[in-house]
Amino acid sequence: MLNTVDFSGKPFHFIGIGGIGMSALAYVLAKRQLPVSGSDIRSTHITQRLQAVGAHLFRNQDATNLEFFRSITEPDYEEISTAIAISQTQGISSGLSKSNLPLPPEEVPLGLPQVICSTAINSVNSEYQAALERGYPIFHRSDLLAALIQDYQSIAVAGTHGKTTTSSLLGYILLQAGLDPTIVVGGEVDAWGGNARLGDGPYLVAEADESDGSLAKLSPKIGVVTNIELDHPDHYQTLEEVVEIFQTFAERCQTLVGCIDCETLRSRLQPTITYSLHRETGADYSVDHVTYEADGTTAQVWEGNKVLGELHLKLLGKHNLSNALAAVAVGRHLGLEFDIIAKAIATFEGAKRRFELRGKYNGISFVDDYAHHPSEIRATLTAASLRKGDSLSSSSQYRRVIAIFQPHRYTRTLTFLSEFAESFGDADLVVISDIYSAGEPNLGEITGQMVRDAIAAHHQQVYYKPTLASVSEFLTQILQPGDLALFLGAGNLNQIIPQVMDFYQQADTDSSRKLSQQA
Repeated sequence: MLNTVDFSGKPFHFIGIGGIGMSALAYVLAKRQLPVSGSDIRSTHITQRLQAVGAHLFRNQDATNLEFFRSITEPDYEEISTAIAISQTQGISSGLSKSNLPLPPEEVPLGLPQVICSTAINSVNSEYQAALERGYPIFHRSDLLAALIQDYQSIAVAGTHGKTTTSSLLGYILLQAGLDPTIVVGGEVDAWGGNARLGDGPYLVAEADESDGSLAKLSPKIGVVTNIELDHPDHYQTLEEVVEIFQTFAERCQTLVGCIDCETLRSRLQPTITYSLHRETGADYSVDHVTYEADGTTAQVWEGNKVLGELHLKLLGKHNLSNALAAVAVGRHLGLEFDIIAKAIATFEGAKRRFELRGKYNGISFVDDYAHHPSEIRATLTAASLRKGDSLSSSSQYRRVIAIFQPHRYTRTLTFLSEFAESFGDADLVVISDIYSAGEPNLGEITGQMVRDAIAAHHQQVYYKPTLASVSEFLTQILQPGDLALFLGAGNLNQIIPQVMDFYQQADTDSSRKLSQQA
C-alpha cells in the first residue's frame, strides 16, 4: 500500500467528488492530465466542469466504481465531449476543446486507484469499505493538498474567517501580475471560472481548512493566519484546542503572515510578518485614512514607516480591508511592486457566496453570503449597513436590510446561541429557518424556534419560518422596493433565491406592462 500520494500517473478516485474542497483538488489533478474518477449523487455545474476536463463521474457510491481504471483501455471521449458541450452552453470554462482532450489512450495508466475522501465520508460508505478491504491506498483530502503544497512554492491561507476571500484575492493578484499561479480555494471565482485553476508558474495558493484538524499536516513556504476563533465545536471542545492546531501549522510554515488585530493570534503565535488595521500596533503592514463607503473601501497603506500608496477595493467592510492587507503583505514578500498589487485589488470582484449579488428585481437586491458564525454575521451586516439610506437615487443604496438566516449544524448553533442572539443588530428584519444539520444527528437540544426566540430578546422584528418553502412564501409577502434580501448561511438556503427572484421579476414585469398600457 502507498503511504504517500503518487503523482507519477497512478489514478485517483474521489468519494464525494462534487464537494467544494474535493472538486478543487480533482480539477487540478485532471488538468495535470492525471486519471481521475469520482462519485457524487448530485449532478451540478461543478461536476460538469470536472467531466469537461476528463474526470469520470459516477452517480452512485458503489464499490464497483473502484474498478473503473482496472477495466478501461482509453478515456470515454464521447462522455468528455458531451461534458465540454454542456459546460460551454452554461458558460463554464474547462480549458479544453475536442481537439485538446486529455490522456491519449496509450498514456492511460491502469491499476489500483488512490482513494481520496473527506471527513464527511465514514466507514459505512460502500466505496470506503471496499477500498479498505481490498487494500487500496486511502488518503484524506488534506493529505492530497499537503502533497500538492510540496510540489510548489506554496502559500496556504488559514484562519477561522476570511480565508476564502483572502486566498482568492491573493491568487488573483498573482494572476494579474503574470505569475500564472495554481489556485485551490473553497469558493468559486469568476476570474478563473470555478474553485481551482492550474497554472504553469511556480506558485500554489491554497485555502487551508482548520475544521477537522488537518491543517496541521500542511507545510507551505508561506502561511497566512487571518484570525483564530472557535467555530467547529463538533471537532474542538475548547478554543485552546483550536490554538494548538494553528500553532502546529505556524511551526510548519517557513514564513508566517498574521493579523495582530486578533488578540488570540497576537498572544499565541509569533508571525514573521504582521499586519493590522491600526497604525499604533506597530505591525509591518498597516493602514490609515480609511474610508468605508457604499461602493467600497479606500485606505492608505503603510509598510513599516513608509507609505506604499492608496488602496481601493470593491469589497465592503472592515473585514475585507483586513483580508486585502494580508494579500498586500504576501505580495510584497514575494517582491511585487505595490502598484501591481493595488491595481489587482481594485478590480477584484470577490468570490461567490461572499456578499454575492444574485440579482435585482422590483427594486429588491438579492445577496447570497456564506456567513454562518456570529462574528461573520456581524461583519456582513455591518458591511451591508454601509449601503443603507432613505433615498433610492443610488442603485447601491438600501432602505431596509432583511437578514434571512439558516443556522448551520446543531453543535455550532447550540454552542454560540447567546452570540447569535446579539449578532443581528444591523438588520431591520430577521427571518430564521430550521437548522441545517450538515449530517449531524438531531439530539433535540436546539431548534430554529429557539434561535428565533434568543434573537427576539434583542430585536423587535424576528420571524421563524421552519422550512425553505415557508421562508420563500414569507419573503414574497414582505419584501419591498429598496430592500436588501441578505441570505446568510453555509447550508442550502441559497437554493430558494432563484424562485424568490422569479416572483419579484414577474411583479416587475407586470408593473412595467401596466405602466406601458397607461401610457
